[in-house]
Amino acid sequence: MKGKIRLAPEFKPKLWDSIKTYTKEKFFGDLMSGIIVGIVALPLAIAFGIASGVSPEKGIITAIIGGFVVSFLGGSSVQIGGPTGAFIVIVYGIIQNFGIEGLTVATLLAGIFLVLMGVLRLGTVIKFIPYPIIVGFTSGIALTIFTTQVKDLFGMTIDKMPGDFVSKWVVYAQHLGSVSWVSLLVGLLSIALIVLTPRVSKKIPGSLVAIVVMTVAAYLLREYAGITNLETIGDRFEINAALPAPARISLNLETVHLLLPSAFTIAMLGAIESLLSATVADGVTGDRHRSNTELIAQGAANIIVPVFGGIPVTGAIARTMTNINNGGSTPVAGLIHAAVLLLILLFLGPLTKHIPMACLAGVLVVVSYNMSEWRTFRSLLKNPAHDVMVLLVTFFLTVIFDLTIAIEIGLLLAMVLFMRRMMETTQVSVSTDRLDLSADSEIRHDDEVLKIPSGVEVYEIDGPFFFGVANKFDECMKQFSTKPRIRIIRMRKVPFIDSTGLHNLESLCRLSQREHIHIILSGVNDQVRAMIMKSRIDERIGRENICGDIHEALARAADTLQNGQDTEKR
Repeated sequence: MKGKIRLAPEFKPKLWDSIKTYTKEKFFGDLMSGIIVGIVALPLAIAFGIASGVSPEKGIITAIIGGFVVSFLGGSSVQIGGPTGAFIVIVYGIIQNFGIEGLTVATLLAGIFLVLMGVLRLGTVIKFIPYPIIVGFTSGIALTIFTTQVKDLFGMTIDKMPGDFVSKWVVYAQHLGSVSWVSLLVGLLSIALIVLTPRVSKKIPGSLVAIVVMTVAAYLLREYAGITNLETIGDRFEINAALPAPARISLNLETVHLLLPSAFTIAMLGAIESLLSATVADGVTGDRHRSNTELIAQGAANIIVPVFGGIPVTGAIARTMTNINNGGSTPVAGLIHAAVLLLILLFLGPLTKHIPMACLAGVLVVVSYNMSEWRTFRSLLKNPAHDVMVLLVTFFLTVIFDLTIAIEIGLLLAMVLFMRRMMETTQVSVSTDRLDLSADSEIRHDDEVLKIPSGVEVYEIDGPFFFGVANKFDECMKQFSTKPRIRIIRMRKVPFIDSTGLHNLESLCRLSQREHIHIILSGVNDQVRAMIMKSRIDERIGRENICGDIHEALARAADTLQNGQDTEKR
């Protein structure tokens, strides 16, 4: 139809597909699941908001708006979006260094990055981030979250908390005398309730049970037992139980420049976590998410949420799995979850002021334990040394410094070690008298051994010919003091060649011409041949000297020697 806009399938939100085949049965399942997930999300949104350094309603607002946008525009049928524990460390650090305004700008920029990732079809590329890096920074975040909750869990009286990991534990050790045993008891009982509730009923979230029970207990202790040293949310924050009006975000080049690294970290973390969550969900439901659409949805959520004062949004694995386990099958469940949270904020928001801080600390202690993946961490320590190095470097940098540095250096280290492994797997060998093809795929007879004519050297490159192995090829040729009349370079096992490899090959051809050495290429695949022709190396050596296999190459060499044309370019 003329003028009708059609989205490519990979950019079409899953909600659009669901509408076509929607039934009453699906709606009932989505309704029940959305209500349950909304209730599950409430305590987590409050806890993540406070731990990130913002007021509790900001966490709920993030879950409402972010969850709605992710479900409405997302590429997964069951993904639930909202604030997650992974962002606590980076968000808290941004607020400490740049304030709430800095967090707003960083979240907005991260949203733009995520949209660009989706538009540029980078959804599949994100999946190739090495697993040790993901486990390293996830475990590091978990330890950092636990560290930030020790003060509230033990009810310590500390005026100013330092920012770095080591200093926090030093301050904790210095303030052991200020521990509130009532707060510690509430925190430990909260942890026990969260752990034990699933044994009674897997439908009821343990975190919700802990918050309800401990809030009632704290209210009774304060009102009737006269215990006033049990701090609650209302003692620290003023709750605004309403959706805020959109605020204007001011941007300038200086602020953008300062916050780009933090924004990039938020975008990368959001992309990784949301696509991991969607992939895990696919494994359970048998569906297939659209990674680029999902990135665009996450980006849109992170562009809209900061306008209302929220914090970064991503796909939440725990809430997504809760959605699946309770019958959610379409994005409608995510929309209902957002509506349930909105109703809770508007009508029950003031009651959140009675929740004990020690109880929220207990919730986050359990979250950090689940995030730690300590069993996976332990098993990865048995892997090869280079993987262990990437894992430990990412982990310790996350804990001691921050997530931005950890991801950047972790990725850099992983790439360097990968290139080193690639360089080690690429071998360069040389033959001068005989060439045994018994183990080759080019043989024409069993145990074929080819005689190499005098004055001919056969070099074989086994593996990618990229910048990491270019020097290895030069060193192999320098081992021989005498210069041959013809060099045959077998490239049948070269899957690709990069610009440095092409430059190295072109330099070899140019120097060989000066020294009157003829170059013949053998077994070049179509992709490498196209690169060679694009760089015009074929014009320098002559297209007739690019042979299909070693038999053709040796025949060409013998003909060249016989006709005395070894230095003549055809």
